[in-house]
Amino acid sequence: MDCSSCGFENPDGIKFCGNCAQPLRAASACPACGFANPPGFKFCGECAGPLSSSSQPDVPERSPRDYTPKHLADKILQSKSALEGERKQVTVLFADVKGSMELQEGLDPEQWHRIMDGFFQILAEGVHRFEGTVNQYTGDGIMALFGAPIAHEDHAQRACYAALHLRDEIRRYCDELRLERGLNVSVRFGLNSGEVIVGKIGDDLRMDYTAQGHTVGLAARVEQLAESGRVYLTGNTQELVAGYFELRDLGPAAVKGVRDAVPIYELEGVGQLRSRFDLSRARGLSKFVGRKDEMATLDAALERASQGEGQVVGMVAQPGTGKSRLCHEFIERCRARGVLVRHAQCLSHGKTTPLLPVIELLRQSFEIDERDSPQTARSKIAGTVVLVGGELEPDLPLVFDLLGVPDPDRPTPALPPDERQRRIMALIRRFIQASSERDTGVLLIEDLHWMDGASENFIAEAIQTIDRSRNLLLLNFRPEYHADWMQGTSYQQIPLRALGPEDSDELLDHLLGADSSIGRLRGRIRESSGGNPFFIEELVRSLAEAGSLEGAEGAYRLASDLAWDSAKLELPSSVQAVLAARI
Repeated sequence: MDCSSCGFENPDGIKFCGNCAQPLRAASACPACGFANPPGFKFCGECAGPLSSSSQPDVPERSPRDYTPKHLADKILQSKSALEGERKQVTVLFADVKGSMELQEGLDPEQWHRIMDGFFQILAEGVHRFEGTVNQYTGDGIMALFGAPIAHEDHAQRACYAALHLRDEIRRYCDELRLERGLNVSVRFGLNSGEVIVGKIGDDLRMDYTAQGHTVGLAARVEQLAESGRVYLTGNTQELVAGYFELRDLGPAAVKGVRDAVPIYELEGVGQLRSRFDLSRARGLSKFVGRKDEMATLDAALERASQGEGQVVGMVAQPGTGKSRLCHEFIERCRARGVLVRHAQCLSHGKTTPLLPVIELLRQSFEIDERDSPQTARSKIAGTVVLVGGELEPDLPLVFDLLGVPDPDRPTPALPPDERQRRIMALIRRFIQASSERDTGVLLIEDLHWMDGASENFIAEAIQTIDRSRNLLLLNFRPEYHADWMQGTSYQQIPLRALGPEDSDELLDHLLGADSSIGRLRGRIRESSGGNPFFIEELVRSLAEAGSLEGAEGAYRLASDLAWDSAKLELPSSVQAVLAARI
């Protein structure tokens, strides 16, 4: 066996090098295929699967329970019986320290452990921040899963947000190591999305799984292609996050173990789109069908609000049913009538950011643009507050700080957290109430099921005074969300159900057209979608992308070499992820 330290060739069965006395490392057996890998390998040379952390003698054995936050661990263990054996759409993230073997040679083992512990803490924190799970330590890096064992419909987006967060945090840590120790350290990242089958989950959170289509191995290969400090992802992930993030097309790359060249992209930053509805709007919204009764209810609530009887309306429905589309159509009608509209959205990964939707509402109220300098933003805030109510001026420093534009000449007063939040809430409530004393206003906050606790407190307090204003507070959320304020007298709820057969056919006529070749296919799509508008649109789009449909939207025909019953009607990954998260 060759010594990994000095290269001396030792006879088989020797435990220590005869030239330098260093311990000899045994081959690492792959836990997936059993292949005997040379010492130092992090991924199997036969199947590209990650080798267990136990094969890395320089890193202590770590149990997933040791580094998984309690709330995530409890969530996994409580539902593990339902997770085992399930197919999950996931995104796999690999991250490792590039050139770690060379860096390790010049350092004391304890120093190296301390440095790597710093990396592991940052990596684990960033993964857990977006509800991913660290599935394995790979010696000088990690393997993380988003979408399993905890299912998320936006697993690819969460993985990309985590990668960007980790890239920036690791860069700062590397800068410290460079300045303090003279070490040039860098980390690279690789992502891939696909299907896995979750296997047995132990009480220590260790999880076995089977990866379909080399989902895990391909993510590991992509990470090996990545440059220092860069995040690379495959075309599988790109299809799920295009528009949500800024991506640079690097072209196809030959990847060992994969027959065809793999499209590779670099993840550069956050894009313009934030929600699935934003993506639909960017593609071009389909025909708005049905919802006449629901729209009439909203119009009636707005009329009562305009007469000084403030209203709170909650719209509840399953994902994809059309909550955001109905709210969009309603607020567009409001704007056309000159009604002031403020709109905020809760994000699936935004629970760790207090008051995120409230901050968005305030930025709209003060007409603050992303391009505004801090000084310009403060001028807009101060001018609006003075016009609305001069008594609010003493608390301006709190507002400046909340919106990220603190005034160096008027520092934020040192207050206990409870007092600070109380004053901020009172100021926001007074501002919104004062701004609607003369004009009718609509406040729309979407996806309350992803709302942070501080924002929930804001809504509860705002509802207490809504009936004395000219505001309509419109909220939408999924059925699992509940709050005490729903028992209030000013609150009414609109349950939004799936489209009926007639409305589904009207939407399908708009998407497919009237060609005779697709007549029976229309019925299959309607039945498979269950009247869910998002599912209908995604099924049609996937058929077109797969080549089963020819032509353009509104004028499709079945591909000439296909019979109607042979067209593949598989649920797109976007729909599978939504269903998995619901289950």
